[in-house]
Amino acid sequence: MKNLLLFGLLFSLVGCNNTPSSTISSSRPNIILIMVDDLGKEWISHYGAEEISTPNIDALATSGMTFNNVYSMPQCTPTRVTLLTGQYPFRHGWVNHWDVPRWGGGAHFDENMNPSIGMEMKKAGYTTCIAGKWQIDDFRIEPDALTKNGFDEYCMWTGYETGIEASINRYQAPYLFTKNGSKTYKGEFGPDVFKNFIIDFIDNNKDKPMFIYYPMVLTHTPFVNTPLETATDNLGKHKAMVNYTDKITGEIIQALENAGIRENTLVIWTTDNGTSGAITGKINGRMVKGGKAKTIESGINAPFIASWPSKIKPRQVSDALIDFTDFYPTFLDLAGVDFKKNNQAFTIDGQSFKGVLLEGDNASNRAWILGMGGGNHAALTQNGVENQYIFRDRVLRNKKYKLYINSEREAESFFDLQLDPEEKVNLLDSLNSEERKNNFQQLYEVLQSFPLKDNDPIYQANPAQSWDVDVSEESQNWKK
Repeated sequence: MKNLLLFGLLFSLVGCNNTPSSTISSSRPNIILIMVDDLGKEWISHYGAEEISTPNIDALATSGMTFNNVYSMPQCTPTRVTLLTGQYPFRHGWVNHWDVPRWGGGAHFDENMNPSIGMEMKKAGYTTCIAGKWQIDDFRIEPDALTKNGFDEYCMWTGYETGIEASINRYQAPYLFTKNGSKTYKGEFGPDVFKNFIIDFIDNNKDKPMFIYYPMVLTHTPFVNTPLETATDNLGKHKAMVNYTDKITGEIIQALENAGIRENTLVIWTTDNGTSGAITGKINGRMVKGGKAKTIESGINAPFIASWPSKIKPRQVSDALIDFTDFYPTFLDLAGVDFKKNNQAFTIDGQSFKGVLLEGDNASNRAWILGMGGGNHAALTQNGVENQYIFRDRVLRNKKYKLYINSEREAESFFDLQLDPEEKVNLLDSLNSEERKNNFQQLYEVLQSFPLKDNDPIYQANPAQSWDVDVSEESQNWKK
């Protein structure tokens, strides 16, 4: 089956498509964002991974553009809210990881107080779908959360809901939420349920412009065996999960081919942050420990592939700077929406990379990208979720240099990533060339443009629930 999927994908890449080129729509593209959970470049063979083969992901990359300099945030919640809003964590406030269904306390992603890309794509005339992982709302309290965020159809793992033991399952016998409510899918493998839901959506909506957001649950822990492979240790299970991710990628692409809409569909394939620190992989001769939750390159420099056969030439490689704030303006730009005019009530930090997709790196407007956040440095107080740090540490980089900034707003370290990709030699006390001085100064000046204080998460609290964490008066005084 795997070979058949790969053959079908490669067959399509050389131009053998059943849809005559004269019938390919010149209108707005379908957009599919596939975001894998917890996977770094060291597990994608196209990027040089040596301990795995990912033929379907590699074939997708060969069909379009591979990016080298794309920053996610270091962990789940900051990345996902940044993607949805086009804002950096210091602005939308979700600087830390926060499991809303588990920790409760009225916290949630409030689409009335934040930008939301699903809402905007729906307004732009797209038929919308999401399947996979959300985890920033509790569906018991807000069963219409995804509808309010603009998604017409949805099939989601609920996240671990405090008090519901079955909800911990996202893989075997997953506990999932749809328009029919939440239930356990006995005898099913969660990633297959999500994939089949998306394929059905493609088949049922192929004559309409589609926006599909597919935040996979793979390859996040717990490490599990898949329907195709059985392993006895965590590394073996992790490899099996990556192999299954590759298989699903091929099946989604094949579904677009079968529907006759592959040519005018932009597929972006990426990940939310680096691999779990429990896993080490080999890439281009180097052993790389998973960098999840850290702002080192293996934690935030995400694999990123864009394929759009009618617009993007195959086998391109881009060094353009992109970060996850850029999805929001790019998708609206592709939808023909003036995102700046449409979002006058909100500050959007991102910039559209539509020009890079269509014209190459010379069309990029970005001089720097940012990564920040992660960990559980937040608490539930009587004021809601509050971040521990007034100003969270962060990193800024351009194409060559990377600057670390600590929670006191001070430069902490400075690296030449081209000469030192493992970030071993701190150049902060060695700015002995004009090039280094100028690059340091350019990045340091960006720091001055940031607010002095990060926002806490922005939301109107949901009603109190029986499973909420108790709040004490003293907990309001813990910030620093």
